[in-house]
Amino acid sequence: MRFINSWQQELPGFYTALAPTPLAGGRLLYHNAPLAAEMKLDSALFDGEGHGVWSGRELLPGMAPLAQVYSGHQFGVWAGQLGDGRGILLGEQQLESGRKLDWHLKGAGLTPYSRMGDGRAVIRSSVREFLASEALHHLGIPTTRALALAIGDEPVLRETQERGAMLMRIAESHLRFGHFEHFYYGGEQEKVRQLADYAIRHHWPQLIDDADRYVLWFTDIVKRTASLIAQWQSVGFAHGVMNTDNMSILGLTLDYGPYGFLDDYQPGFICNHSDYQGRYSFENQPMIGLWNLNRLAHALSGLMSTDQLKQALSHYETELMRVWGEKMRAKLGLLTADANDNSLLTELLSLMTQERSDYTLTFRLLSETQQQQIRSPLRDEFIDRAAFDGWYERYRQRLLQDEASDDQRQRIMRAANPALVLRNYLAQQVIEEVEQGETAALQRLHVALQQPFDDAAVSAELRQRPPEWGKTLEVSCSS
Repeated sequence: MRFINSWQQELPGFYTALAPTPLAGGRLLYHNAPLAAEMKLDSALFDGEGHGVWSGRELLPGMAPLAQVYSGHQFGVWAGQLGDGRGILLGEQQLESGRKLDWHLKGAGLTPYSRMGDGRAVIRSSVREFLASEALHHLGIPTTRALALAIGDEPVLRETQERGAMLMRIAESHLRFGHFEHFYYGGEQEKVRQLADYAIRHHWPQLIDDADRYVLWFTDIVKRTASLIAQWQSVGFAHGVMNTDNMSILGLTLDYGPYGFLDDYQPGFICNHSDYQGRYSFENQPMIGLWNLNRLAHALSGLMSTDQLKQALSHYETELMRVWGEKMRAKLGLLTADANDNSLLTELLSLMTQERSDYTLTFRLLSETQQQQIRSPLRDEFIDRAAFDGWYERYRQRLLQDEASDDQRQRIMRAANPALVLRNYLAQQVIEEVEQGETAALQRLHVALQQPFDDAAVSAELRQRPPEWGKTLEVSCSS
């Protein structure tokens, strides 16, 4: 295993060199065995209580730990300097394929960017991020990954006293919109250029020699962001805290905190208890994605003209609607495009809103539809049967237009409509067991999340509607 340190070597002045502060009583609790195999890691790293790297006691050869500095807009307001307040980039693993992967330890202790924080993470937040990043990855949505979870005996004060934990997060890069904002608003234009060149050199090398590399690069960031958010919307995922410092330029889902998957379909769903005005509600995510890109465009205004930036941003809506349209057409089992498809979808979503239908289960049940059947297995889920029957007859006639077999269509629908998503109550049940030092529930749910489209791999217990208490869990930024 080989580590390089391109950030440390190529970007002096963009970080503070700093080693983790070991977690008291820290030991490895659980690791992501499939990801470890992909990364070709030695199994000895995970034996017993595990290597000290998981709890901040030791480094692996070649690591050069550092805390990155960045800034950002938080809840629409310029927040000034932020940075890695509880995370440390340990190093970048160089894979044989040429890819490199950041090893980023969350909960690693105080840094110069901790502000009023304590630099720690807790079991609750670490388990939630572990599960969510794996859930989205196996749903096919770009995301950071979770490699290992360590727990300790150190008390950490949040709303109550909790136990400290550390999470090893893996990503191709932790470059955020906020990195560029930091140096732009600090009047350090040359550092903005230096950071852009670094990003292109390491992640868009095909653009290095292109005269329009900055425009092409920013256009791709716009498209990646639009695609990511369209995919979130298609599975009912709400991020909860889409600040610019939580936005990845690679289009990865980054920084899991008060996230939530929809239970009842309510477009105005707010998963973040701290979001008092609903800025980051589920239905607002597409708009906020564009707002954030405009902030990034402002930070990059020294590299491109206003017209070039506007042209790049103009791709956002087109890409968002293209990806969202493809995903929702697959969810409905529509194999061709028709001018009335959007109305058909809008009418169904309106019915679901009216009846507070379960988002995931509704589409999964729709996947069982037989186009020759007068009644759908989904019918009994609706109170207003007449309204559903009217919609279903229009839907059934639309299916017949495609002249495809039920088997062909249902395969596409089952691959687009998961049987399992990470509902908050499922994560909470795992957290309660992990806090007692138990990992059986964590392992069971982790295994199930790896096959979210396979009924046979997901128990009926995990697929059922959440209990009422599970719909009202309060999740805040400290989560």
